[in-house]
Amino acid sequence: MLTAELTAAGLWQRIATGDDAVAVAQRAALGTSARVAVWPPESLGRALIAVDAVLDELDHQASRFRADSELSWINQAGGGLFLLSDGLAQAIGVALAAARWTGALADPTVGTALVSLGYDRDFAAIDPDRPEPAPPPRPAPGWESVQLAGVMLRIPAGTRLDLGATAKGLGSDRAARAAMSVTGHPGGVLVGLGGDIAIAGITPRGGWPVTVADDSDPAGRPAGQLVRLPAGAIATSSISCRTWRRAGRTLHHIVDPRTGLPADGPWRMASVAAATCADANAAATAAIVAGHRAEGWLTATGLPARLAGRDGNVRYVGGWPDADGRQVAVPPGTHVYGGTVRIGGSR
Repeated sequence: MLTAELTAAGLWQRIATGDDAVAVAQRAALGTSARVAVWPPESLGRALIAVDAVLDELDHQASRFRADSELSWINQAGGGLFLLSDGLAQAIGVALAAARWTGALADPTVGTALVSLGYDRDFAAIDPDRPEPAPPPRPAPGWESVQLAGVMLRIPAGTRLDLGATAKGLGSDRAARAAMSVTGHPGGVLVGLGGDIAIAGITPRGGWPVTVADDSDPAGRPAGQLVRLPAGAIATSSISCRTWRRAGRTLHHIVDPRTGLPADGPWRMASVAAATCADANAAATAAIVAGHRAEGWLTATGLPARLAGRDGNVRYVGGWPDADGRQVAVPPGTHVYGGTVRIGGSR
């Protein structure tokens, strides 16, 4: 049951599911929607308080859009040496590890490119149709120019960080663990931030039901698939959900670090399952950027994935089920958590 304080604040809205064994609530957060599902249902209030704390902390650490965040302080400084909080150090470490793992397909040094394209504020505040063209593209300077040793960060002048390829996945991982730790019951938790979903604890029989969907395919038909997640996480990246126009040209938020321009490959949406949501988030972004090489790259990672093309065709990779209602088999292990103390710079 929702606590009176949370209900009065209007933060969370209870969602009816038709299943009395599971409680679900949703609210706006981090420029997207946050959804929490728990069983047994009496654990919901405590889980929501824990998730709120995690999301607020991550927003203050890693938001590119709030002036008082740690990341904004770093980006505004124009380069140098910085002492980070443990939380931001982890977030940047995860982003750099993802860049190394994906061969720089998901690279956190795309911040200047995004600003140049017009994604320089919270998406809801962006002018959706600016008449002037974007300035010349700004390819990413490259993740290897960034040095992170423990909580000490050094970045070169002119480099802006954007953690969009991993931060929501990291937030889902943190929030699912935090919610599970305070429920006080045997049970399970699902936390979703937009299309980035992490689970913890014991799953419902058959796995948590997850619908991978966007509004429609290019022909206007309903598009999506229901799968069941027995462990780990699923993340989805899409070029359709955050778009704007400049001088008549449609742009989107997934930037190819090599060109500084929106990725222009064949995929409209990529969904990936992995042991952690940060892994899945990084891999889904990398698949969009990889374009025609995405299937080969995903096959090499061993991660199940669903690729929806701009032409309406769907490809299934790595054992992702090709029918509704089936389980996604998630391989163990993580590519973005842990590892060496020093990332970036000379190796």
